[in-house]
Amino acid sequence: MQEKSLENFLDKKTIIVDLKVNTKEEVIKVIAERFYEEGYIDSIKEFIGAVYEREKEGVTGIGNHVAIPHGKSNTVKRNGVAIAILDHEIEWDSLDDTGAKVVVLFDIGENSEGAKEHLKMLSVFARKLGKKEVIDYLLKAKSIDDVINAFKK
Repeated sequence: MQEKSLENFLDKKTIIVDLKVNTKEEVIKVIAERFYEEGYIDSIKEFIGAVYEREKEGVTGIGNHVAIPHGKSNTVKRNGVAIAILDHEIEWDSLDDTGAKVVVLFDIGENSEGAKEHLKMLSVFARKLGKKEVIDYLLKAKSIDDVINAFKK
């Protein structure tokens, strides 16, 4: 099986820039709606429920104004990732007590194939999001191409 790179997971249709929201709930709703519109999930409500279930397990803010929530649900038709660059920082529980300005939300199918792919996606994104240069570019991103280019750093 061919190793997937980060570019295989990025979909311009699930990247949102300059998002004007004020709460974690609003971000998750907007992203879930986008996943639904683009055919990634069958139910916005079910998917949002799965994301909140995961949120109860622990902090998804990884620091440096980045959050990586995810939802694992039977409503997921295909695994994917959505990235939202917010127009301002919002409150989000994180490891370093910063809020979130970059939200990377994974949707994962319930089956074992979905779980395996999720681990690959998480691993690829975690490596990139561990680089200060990538975070700096994401925090300044003004376009979808800016977001994609940030992950090429």
